[in-house]
Amino acid sequence: MDQARIGKFIAETRKAQGLTQRQLADALSISDKTVSKWETGRGLPEVSLMLPLCAALSITVNDLLSGERVGEGDYQKKAEENMMELMRENAENRQRLLQSIACGGATVVAVCALVALAAFLPLPAVARVALLLLAMATAVVGIWAAATLDARAGWFECPHCKELFAPAMADYVKGRHTFTRRRLTCPHCGQTGMCRHRVAR
Repeated sequence: MDQARIGKFIAETRKAQGLTQRQLADALSISDKTVSKWETGRGLPEVSLMLPLCAALSITVNDLLSGERVGEGDYQKKAEENMMELMRENAENRQRLLQSIACGGATVVAVCALVALAAFLPLPAVARVALLLLAMATAVVGIWAAATLDARAGWFECPHCKELFAPAMADYVKGRHTFTRRRLTCPHCGQTGMCRHRVAR
């Protein structure tokens, strides 16, 4: 999805309706910061908000996802293109999640192998220290790469308001987590909780 184009379309349509960001936000029971995020292309409306948003702006979901008003002749074609784009996005998120798991697994194996070599091979002290430093560097780089892939693989669902959001990398790294959930603060409702990782919208 072209977030910048969709955001520009939301802003133009909102203004054409004579609504401020605050008025649109109040109609959707969200913050005006969320509307601003959409309009500046830094995020897309969650699925649960698409129909209410379209009703407030007097547009269709197809118009919204296309970033323009779709004529009747192009409606079917645009609908198919938008559906294919959503499917592609979900497939990419699944691929990133698998890459993250593979990267994490490879990092664990590599670090264990380096530590085992340093522990059991008859090596000079300098070589032993060098292997341990290499193991530490491998762990840091591998964990960072796995975390980056995992953070970009979809969204997190707030347990309070059920909205989907993509956390900032710093918040993602600092958040306490289990395999499928991470403690994050929702940008929509402002509450902190164990947010479930969702690969597809």
